Formats: sequence, C-alpha cells, structure tokens
Amino acid sequence: MENPGFIVVEGPIGVGKTSLARRLAETFGSELLLEGAADNPFLERFYRNPRAAAMQTQLFFLLQRAQQMQELRQGDMFEPVRVADFLMDKDQLFARLTLDNEEFKLYEQVYSHLTIDVPRPDLVIYLQAPVDVLVKRIGKRGIGYERAIDAAYLKSLCEAYTRFFHYYDEAPLLIVNAADINPVDSDSDYQALLEQLALVKSGRHFFNPMPEALRLAVSGEQGG
Repeated sequence: MENPGFIVVEGPIGVGKTSLARRLAETFGSELLLEGAADNPFLERFYRNPRAAAMQTQLFFLLQRAQQMQELRQGDMFEPVRVADFLMDKDQLFARLTLDNEEFKLYEQVYSHLTIDVPRPDLVIYLQAPVDVLVKRIGKRGIGYERAIDAAYLKSLCEAYTRFFHYYDEAPLLIVNAADINPVDSDSDYQALLEQLALVKSGRHFFNPMPEALRLAVSGEQGG
C-alpha cells in the first residue's frame, strides 16, 4: 500500500486500539505515539470516584497529549509513517463526559491554547465493539484500576464516541466493527484490515469483517 502518512487508531477502552497501533507501527517501521494512561497519577482515583478526580485526570491527559503533538509537529517531517493510539480532538469527548459545566468552561480555555497547529492525521481508524465485548477484554487484560470501570460508564463512552465520529470529517475515516476480529493476533484478520486501509483515500468508509471461523467455514463450503 502507498505511504499512509500519519495514522491514528481510536476507540473506547478495551477495544484494542493500542495493540493495533503497535502492530501497524511494526509493519511500517514507524514512530509510535501512545497516550500513556499508566502515567496518569489521577486515573486510578478517577475510576474509584469519577466526580472527585475528573478535572485532574482530564487536564493531565490534555497536557500529555498536547506535548506529544507538539513534539510530533517539531519532529522530522520526512518520517515516512507515524502511528498514534489517540486523536487529539477526542480529548474533548472525555471532557464533556466527565466534567461539570464550570469545569468544562475552564478546560476549554486551556484546550484552545494547547491545540493550536496540532498535526492532522492522514487516516483515522475507529474501532467499535459492544459493551459486553469491551467488558470481557478489559477483564482479560487484568489491569487493577480498570476493575472499577462499570458497564454504564462504558455505555456512555461508546455513545459519546458514536456521536463524535458521526460528525468527524477532519481526515479520511475507516470505521471498523472489531467485535469478532483480532487483527493483533490473527494474521488473516490483520491482512484484511490492511487491504481496507489501502482503499481509504478520502471520506468515510465502513469495514464489517466476517469472523475468521465463519470465513473458514464459508471458504470450505465454497471449496467443497
């Protein structure tokens, strides 16, 4: 496929965006930008008591992401490919979900100063999955502080992502149903995704892949 430029992988907690971003970066031999949730000292407090730690958690992430984008903008512009597991624009998505009105007004002032000339991605991959799938994946990866995440919060988060990407038009967008595929561990799933990426030049695209087991069954029937 042609040089895809700056790729961003996005989606709710547990959908697999960081793992996919790592594999894409490995494929293209590119720089990898990760949002570093484990570095946020307020995140565990937020999951235990969202109302009490929302502002600190959000501002830490905003400052962290803005610094990464600044470094990206000042870096080697001839770097062939870059891959990130976060979209700067989505920071406001979490802010609207977790902050009260007065906190959000303050947050917006800080956001507007920190996001001037933020690099725009050349391609955004938005991974979707139902809440029950996210809950299972979060439990499987066994991060202690994530045990406090409940299904109601995940549902609100998924709905916020859906609204956000319904209107998103800042870059070519590939919306992927990631409920039944594993592009990280399955080479066939990953290859199918790469083939879709090669087709995305502009606008909005949807990829609703068939689960691997079903693909094999259908292939067997056709072969027989």
